[in-house]
Amino acid sequence: MPVLKACVAWGWLFMLPDLAFAGDSAVPGSAMPWWFWPLALFVTCFLIGIVAVPAGIGGGTLFVPIIGGFFPFHLDFVRGAGLLVALASALAAGPFLLRGGLASLRLALPLALLACMSSIAGALLGLALPAAAIQTALGVIVLGIVVLMLVSKKSEFPHVPQPDRLSSALGIHGVFIDGASGRSIDWQVHRTPIGLVLFLAIGVMAGMFGIGAGWANVPALNLLMGAPLKVSAGTSGLVLSLVDSSAAWVYLNRGAVLPMIAVPSVVGMMLGARLGARLLHVLKASIIRRMVIALLLFAGIRALLKGLGIWA
Repeated sequence: MPVLKACVAWGWLFMLPDLAFAGDSAVPGSAMPWWFWPLALFVTCFLIGIVAVPAGIGGGTLFVPIIGGFFPFHLDFVRGAGLLVALASALAAGPFLLRGGLASLRLALPLALLACMSSIAGALLGLALPAAAIQTALGVIVLGIVVLMLVSKKSEFPHVPQPDRLSSALGIHGVFIDGASGRSIDWQVHRTPIGLVLFLAIGVMAGMFGIGAGWANVPALNLLMGAPLKVSAGTSGLVLSLVDSSAAWVYLNRGAVLPMIAVPSVVGMMLGARLGARLLHVLKASIIRRMVIALLLFAGIRALLKGLGIWA
C-alpha cells in the first residue's frame, strides 16, 4: 500500500500538472500555467532559506504557514514537503556552521536523539487529524511563536557560572569566534536534564506540524541552557537535520510527499540556506529576528483564518 501511494503521488507530477490540491480532493487550479507554481515555490523557498538559517528557526517554520496559507495545495502535502525543506536547509548550512564553530555536535546529538523519537509520534498524530484542525492549530502555534520571540530577551552571550554534571560528563562546551566583533568566545551550558525533557515535546510539534520546530530549539538552547545565541542558532540546524529526517519517513510512507511541491521547494531552500549560513557570521541577529517576526505574524493570521474557514 505505501508503494501504491508513492506511485500515485509521482503520477500527479507528470500526468496532472494543471491541477492544484485544495481540501481533500484535486480541483482545477488557477489560470496560471502549470509551471508557475513550481517556479513560485522555488523563489519563495530561496528567500525563506536566506532568513531562516541566521534566525535558527529552520525553513519549515516559515514554509508551512506561508505555503499552506497562500498556495493551492492540500496541507498534508505542504507539511510533508515542509519537513524535507527544513531538513534541506539544515543540511545545506551544516558544513559552514561546523567549520565556523557555530554548531556543536556534542550539544546537538543528545537533544536530537530524544526529539527524533517523539517526532515520529507527532507525525503519526498529525496525519490522523483533519486538515482544518491542523490548519487552525498551526495558526495558533505560529502566533504563539511570534509572542515568544517578542517577549524573549535573547542574550548574545549568556553567563553560565558553572556547568551541570550531565553537560560536564558529555563534554558539552566549546569556543567560537564571533565574526561581527572578532572576539573569541568560550561557552558552556547548564540545566541539561530539563533541556532533554523539553526537546521531547519539541519533537512532537516538529512531526505534527511539519515546521521543524527550530523556533523552539533556539530559545531552549539560548535562554534555558545558556548557549550563546549564534551557537544556539547553528546547533539548532544540526538538531533539525536529525529530527526532521525521522518524521519525514512517516510522511513518505503515507504518500504525503508530492514531488511537484517538494523538489522546487528543497532546491530553493538549499540555495538560500547556503547564503544564509554565510550571513550568520556578519549580520546582527536582531535584524533577522525582526524580519522573521513580521513574516510569521502575517502567515500565522492567514493560517488561523483559513483553518476557521474565514479566509479560504
